Amino acid sequence: MRFHVLIPARLASTRLPNKPLAAIAGLPMVVQVARRAAQSGATQVVVATDSEPVAQACAAHGVQALMTRADHPSGSDRLAEACEQLGLDGDELVVNVQGDEPLIDPALIRACALTLAQQPECAVATVAHAIDSAEEFRNPNVVKLVCDAAGRALYFSRAPIPWWRDAPAPSPAQALPQAGSALRHVGLYAYRAGFLRRFPQLAASPLEQIESLEQLRVLWHGERIAVHLSLTRPGPGVDTPEDLERVRSLMGASP
Repeated sequence: MRFHVLIPARLASTRLPNKPLAAIAGLPMVVQVARRAAQSGATQVVVATDSEPVAQACAAHGVQALMTRADHPSGSDRLAEACEQLGLDGDELVVNVQGDEPLIDPALIRACALTLAQQPECAVATVAHAIDSAEEFRNPNVVKLVCDAAGRALYFSRAPIPWWRDAPAPSPAQALPQAGSALRHVGLYAYRAGFLRRFPQLAASPLEQIESLEQLRVLWHGERIAVHLSLTRPGPGVDTPEDLERVRSLMGASP
């Protein structure tokens, strides 16, 4: 199976400035991510950035990087441009790995790509795992999803879904739905390159704007999203200085 890993990386971050260059075990975070991704068996791993310092850091550590425009509104738009620059055929598989996931499991990257390869009727694949905490189930920062019988996404929401028809209002003591029915979405995506190039031209959907979830645009326009159900919870990403220190601790490393 051939697949490519593209890693969008930009310096602008309100909670953690210069995040891709934050040092973890003596290497910039984006380089750590690229090295993990390379262990997935990807045909190539490429960082797509609008920052010369990020491109220079990648070059210094043997990681391929592409310079992309600075005005892209999302990582998906940046990767669409990267697909054009790389000249990828429409049927090529592209996995979008976020540049702030230095603990990403290489096997999960490959599993996401394989899920898409095995479901030719789908344009996108993503990952989910079971929710085992009522607090997490109610948290709007945790994106939930529900799937159909074939393991394809029906809907993504910040609300607790699925929900019982006769359930009372959510409370701290509220139990979870039937075991295994509450799923947390993991922001790892595989795309067919042709669809990824087309995605920025698709009109944003009302549901996407309400939930602030870009993947709802895919469903709104009638495309299918295959879902790989992971038995394990992925390692934490890095959004804040506190996250960075936690990841450094988990990796047993100082800056």
